[in-house]
Parts: sequence; structure tokens; C-alpha cells
Amino acid sequence: MLRLEDIDEQVIRDLLGRYELQLERVADGEAIPGSYWGESEAGLIGSTVFARRDTPLHSLLHEACHLIVMPAERRALVHTNATDSIAEEDATCYLQIVLAHALPGVGSDRLMADMDEWGYTFRLGSTRAWFENDATDAREWLHLNLPYIGLNV
Repeated sequence: MLRLEDIDEQVIRDLLGRYELQLERVADGEAIPGSYWGESEAGLIGSTVFARRDTPLHSLLHEACHLIVMPAERRALVHTNATDSIAEEDATCYLQIVLAHALPGVGSDRLMADMDEWGYTFRLGSTRAWFENDATDAREWLHLNLPYIGLNV
């Protein structure tokens, strides 16, 4: 499973910066602020994604995508738990797969494999099967709610 320490951190910072997000590194062994799952999983507070060197890359992207898809007024108030909306969660999962292409040495294939290894569950049994065959609602949600970011999804 790819972790933050496995890629160029500046690439992540640049990607997050496109969406007016920041990455804050947490010291090894310290608790990650705003982490819903605890352990090494990324956290979010406001427009900041918190991660350690051992944070799984899919977790960092997932939390960043939660912030990308939420309206600015919610983003300003978010702390730890991003949403109760299934549609927004699906859009977040889809977007993290799409954005993985922007990370050299990562790409969607690797990210989907890591998502499966972590334990993401989809009706069709795998992240890839969902992404390729069952994510129409997620794509439509992104087109409807985020036309301004110009994703080709």
C-alpha cells in the first residue's frame, strides 16, 4: 500500500493547492488531528488535510476529495466527519481515483488496488468493478456539483 512517504510530498501539496487545500504533516507516532478512522489515516479540519509519513495515500486523497466536493461554507466548519451523504461519499471515492492520475507513479490502477486492500466495499465486489460499471451516479453528481473544476469524468 502506497503511503505519503512513498511519493514526492510536493506533488501532493501542489495537487491540494489547486483546490485551495493545505497538507499539514504530523510527526511520526503522533495522533492525526481530524482523523475519522484513527491510526495512520488522514484527517481533515477546515481546508487542511493532516497526514503522517505512514498515512496511506488513498486515505489522504479520500479526505482531500471530501473537502473538494463540499461547499465552501461546509468546508470552513468541517472537523473529522465529512458527510452523511451516500451520493457525496461516492463522488469522493470516484474523484480520488481520477485525481490519482495527477500523481507520478500512482495512477488509478494502483490506487484502486490499495482501496481494495484497505477494505473499501462496493456492490460489485471491487473498486475497479464499481468505477468501471456502477459509478454513473458518482460521475453525474460530480458533473452537476463541480462543473467549475473541469474534470473530465
